[in-house]
Amino acid sequence: MDKQVVLFDADGVIVRSELFGTHYQKTKGIAKEEMLPFYHGIFQECLTGKADLKEVIAPWLPKWKWGGDVDGFLLQWFEYENKVDQKIVELIRELQKNAVSCYLATNQEKYRTQYMREKMGFKKLFDGIFSSAEVGSKKPQAEFYEFIFQKLNVNKDKILYTDDTASHVEGAKEAGIDAYLYTEFEPFHEYVKPLLK
Repeated sequence: MDKQVVLFDADGVIVRSELFGTHYQKTKGIAKEEMLPFYHGIFQECLTGKADLKEVIAPWLPKWKWGGDVDGFLLQWFEYENKVDQKIVELIRELQKNAVSCYLATNQEKYRTQYMREKMGFKKLFDGIFSSAEVGSKKPQAEFYEFIFQKLNVNKDKILYTDDTASHVEGAKEAGIDAYLYTEFEPFHEYVKPLLK
């Protein structure tokens, strides 16, 4: 395998956390039907930068039994999901030592993107971050991958992408790059060993 770039998904690959929404439902005793319309609805607009999370989530919080303000809710959300797999972090550093550039390619709204950059250390860890909120399209849309190709200016056959969501992996393959469906660390580590000298 000869790759110059590895693109990493965030949630489910680097971030190994139960979804905050699932955790919140359990702790507050809320039926998932109370939260899903938000996440499957207007939240999707936040992921492509077409809506502001702080504005659109505010009317939902009373229904979700949240007594604080919007910033407090988002902070609890982002902190709960701040569980980074250190084995992946070390692998990224090892790849970079072997002249392989590593980028984050993630579906995120703008506030969590900023949290990842600053609070989770991703600005220092990665060679760059491609967030759907900033790209203006999201995985598995072809436009998301095409945006990355244009920015990287690297031949597609020199790029590897890994994600734990099958549709995102298929989207990347359809866009013309090698993609690996991530399940756990060890098999992926074995897969990329040829890139490590």
